Amino acid sequence: MRAVVMPVFSRFLRYFMAVAQHGSIRKASDELHIAASAIDRQILQGEKQLGTLLFERLPSGLRLTTAGELLLTTCRRWTRDFSALTTQIDNLKGLRQGSADIVIPDALTKGFIPSVLGKLRDSHPGITVNIHVRTSKDMGEMLINGDADFALMFNLGHMRELFVRAYKEIPLGFITLPDHPVAGLQEAHFSICSEYPMVVPAPPLALWRPLELLEAETGIKIHPVARADDIQMIKSLVSEGAGVGILSYLDAYDEVQKKQLAFTPIQNKKLSPVTLALCVDRSRQLSMAARLIISEIEQFFVEKL
Repeated sequence: MRAVVMPVFSRFLRYFMAVAQHGSIRKASDELHIAASAIDRQILQGEKQLGTLLFERLPSGLRLTTAGELLLTTCRRWTRDFSALTTQIDNLKGLRQGSADIVIPDALTKGFIPSVLGKLRDSHPGITVNIHVRTSKDMGEMLINGDADFALMFNLGHMRELFVRAYKEIPLGFITLPDHPVAGLQEAHFSICSEYPMVVPAPPLALWRPLELLEAETGIKIHPVARADDIQMIKSLVSEGAGVGILSYLDAYDEVQKKQLAFTPIQNKKLSPVTLALCVDRSRQLSMAARLIISEIEQFFVEKL
C-alpha cells in the first residue's frame, strides 16, 4: 500500500517512504515524478542529519538498515496520526461552513423548523440551508434522486429506498387561549365541542376529515362559529377570543412554545394521530452540515408534548 506524507511538512519523509517501499530510487522517482538525483540527495542529507545510514546500498537495490526500519515504523504511525488529524480538521470546517438541502411540507413552514434554523444561524452562521417546500408525493422522489439531504414527511408510506431516522406521533387537539378552562386539562373529550364556540378547519385542509369521523363516532355535531381553510386564520380567531380551535400540535407549535396559545390533545381511542417522519436516502452519504442540522431537528422528536 502506498504511504502518503504531506510534502508541505517534509519532502525527505515523502522520498524516504517511497524508496523504502520500492527498494529503489529509480522506482521511487517514477512514482513521485521527481528526478532520481533529487531523491538521492534528500536521502543522503537525511542520513547526514541523523548520523546513521538508513539504507544498505546493494547491487540489487536499497535495503533498509535497522535505523531505517525504525524510522519507517515511526513514519507510518505519523501518517496515520496525520490522516486522523486532517479528518478532524475537515469535520471542524464542516461545522463552520457548508450547505444542506431539506424538504418539508407546507405545514412546517411555521413552528419548530424556523425556530431550529434560526438557532442554527446564530451558532453556525457559515452554514447555508436550502429549504424546499413540496407535497408529500414529491418528497421521496427528491431524496432518491439526490436533490435533497433529508425530508420531513407526514404519514410516510412504504418506500424501501428511504430510511426513517426518527418519527413522532402528532396529536389532534383543542387550541385555546392560555387562561381558557380547557387549557388546564391534560386531555379533553370531543364532547367539549358542544360546550364552547368552535373554530374548525374546512376543506382543503386535511384536518376536516378526522373531525367528520369524530362526529360520526361520538354522535356529537359541531356547530362552529367560524370555519377557515387557513391554519393561520384559525389561530388568529382563537387568539382574538372567537372560540376554541381544532388543529394538530404542529400547527400551533410556535404559539404554544411562546405561551400565546395552549394545546390540549383530544382523548379518543379511535382517533389516529398524524405521524411525522425524518427520512433520508439509505444510500446517501450526508455532509457534516446536513448531519448537524439533523441532530438539531431530532431534538424535537424526543421532546415531550
